Amino acid sequence: MSDGYLLVHFVEDHSGHGEKIFFSLSDRDDPLRWTRANGGEAVLESAFGTTGVRDPYLVRGPEEAFIIATDLRVWTGAEHDWDGWTRHGSRSLVIWRSTDLVTWSEPWLVEVAPPTAGMAWAPEAMRDAATGDYLVYWSSTLYDEADAEHAGESYPRIMAARTRDFRSFGEPFVLADFGPGHGVIDLTMVVHEGRTHRFLKSTDERLLFHEVGSSPAASDFTMVASRIADDLYEHVEAPLIFFDADAGCWYLWVDQYSDWPQGYIALRTTDLSSGEWRPVPREEFSLPENTKHGVVVPLREGEWDRLAAAFGPIVR
Repeated sequence: MSDGYLLVHFVEDHSGHGEKIFFSLSDRDDPLRWTRANGGEAVLESAFGTTGVRDPYLVRGPEEAFIIATDLRVWTGAEHDWDGWTRHGSRSLVIWRSTDLVTWSEPWLVEVAPPTAGMAWAPEAMRDAATGDYLVYWSSTLYDEADAEHAGESYPRIMAARTRDFRSFGEPFVLADFGPGHGVIDLTMVVHEGRTHRFLKSTDERLLFHEVGSSPAASDFTMVASRIADDLYEHVEAPLIFFDADAGCWYLWVDQYSDWPQGYIALRTTDLSSGEWRPVPREEFSLPENTKHGVVVPLREGEWDRLAAAFGPIVR
């Protein structure tokens, strides 16, 4: 059973600077009611690279935790240049370490994507209990080695590398590639009953889709759902997935960016393999506006109290 939940995220703020690390806490063990910690202010920020962090993810080991994030600042007062950012964006991740979720190290920047990549976005990680290392994966648009200026046409795919300490990474490799015209971003994965469930955002007709395979790096994935939440919003991305043991259901949150204010909406199922995701009624789900692309972390005994004490007050 969970002792409440921590949501690590950033905030979309077109007039200020919300591209930092924010913590929100569930109302104890209720994963549908949330308050923003630290008086609504960021808990961590980066002065490296672009000085912005988006799409944070928290991964835990036996005695430590890491937050990894995209090195990208969108809201600078200048015009947005998404095409330029995919061709000449940061190929590095911003990383923090903690042993208690309260006190965090200074951040460091690590280049993970190869020179042929245009960027490294939306990183996540899974720990391999058998080996003790982590599989870190992210989205990159890759260009031909002869195209040093990244001027040609290409598409995003999922890349990965292995690490034990988030400072030294192995050789990056392609984890998921659906071919030209079928770019994918925002991979999140969960292993359940020996099967790997992965959720991705596609540039093709699948939009946000759900697949099931034998392992995170397998080539035998089959799709069980596509166009998830397409009937609710025109644009959704950044899926996150977690299990509520008390209710016996899985929650899939998707980040809608069609309307202001932006932010997560919640769907759920009691059968993860079914691909049948039903929206949580709006009146049941309470989350501060513009809460963006992050991860929900089930907390261990005593951690909710420690986080609330360290990062109070919490605000709606």
